[in-house]
Amino acid sequence: MEYQQVKEAILEYASLGADQLKADPKARELFGSFKALLNKGVVRAAEPDSSGSGWKVNQWVKQGILVGMRLGVLVEGRVDAGSVGSFPFIDKDTYPLRRFSVGDNVRIVPGGSSVRDGAWLAPSVVMMPPSYVNVGGWVDEGTMIDSHALVGSCAQVGKKVHLSAGVQVGGVLEPIGAMPVIIEDEVMVGGNCGIYEGTIVRRRSVIGTGVILNGSTPVYDLVNGTILRKTAESPLIIPEGAVVVAGSRKVKGDFAAEHGLSIYTPLIVKYRDDRTDSATALESALR
Repeated sequence: MEYQQVKEAILEYASLGADQLKADPKARELFGSFKALLNKGVVRAAEPDSSGSGWKVNQWVKQGILVGMRLGVLVEGRVDAGSVGSFPFIDKDTYPLRRFSVGDNVRIVPGGSSVRDGAWLAPSVVMMPPSYVNVGGWVDEGTMIDSHALVGSCAQVGKKVHLSAGVQVGGVLEPIGAMPVIIEDEVMVGGNCGIYEGTIVRRRSVIGTGVILNGSTPVYDLVNGTILRKTAESPLIIPEGAVVVAGSRKVKGDFAAEHGLSIYTPLIVKYRDDRTDSATALESALR
């Protein structure tokens, strides 16, 4: 089925319940066509808008993923572990593990990594063990997903990004209209970072080790003297080239003052320059 046909059919099926979907003999064929487009990277949960400076959510893609959830039934699957046998897992039959071939030019290093069917990994993506990409995830060329890293449902990750060990890129499937987490090209995300709730990290930013970015924590830009926040109209947006580190700020109130309490706060301490680039240059040699 062509793109527009799939989109129209998904919008029609999106309002149906699980029993209705399972009773429709055409539903699985339609969902299979939709998932094939996800696996090819032809459709994605969010994409750059026509202005080139913003992003738009493709709600119908999220609806299609949810159609697959309602349509599926629980089955037992097994992962071949060679001489030690196989390991079972239980999931919806509509979302098995995705299989890759050498022709896909994706490196998935052995040791427990997996990609759920309905996610797209571009050629030259590298996954170190163990790591995971959930359905709707979209990972562009030259990106490295390091050990114990997660790319959550519908998260969008650009070209030449490094998600260091222990990074958690949160999934945003519902509500349907919510912006997923977006990490643009050439971003460096340090170890044990968490990026959640539709945060957008603009290109060439550096997120220091242990930084947590979400909709409820403001980011203080020490360079420009501004405070970045999520609003009702916009997610938290980290500016292009920003270098963000973990910091703290004082908590107001007599009790806090008495005990010298402070609260975690991400800080933009500089913007990327030649020295920052040289510190991250090793990444290209590892891909």
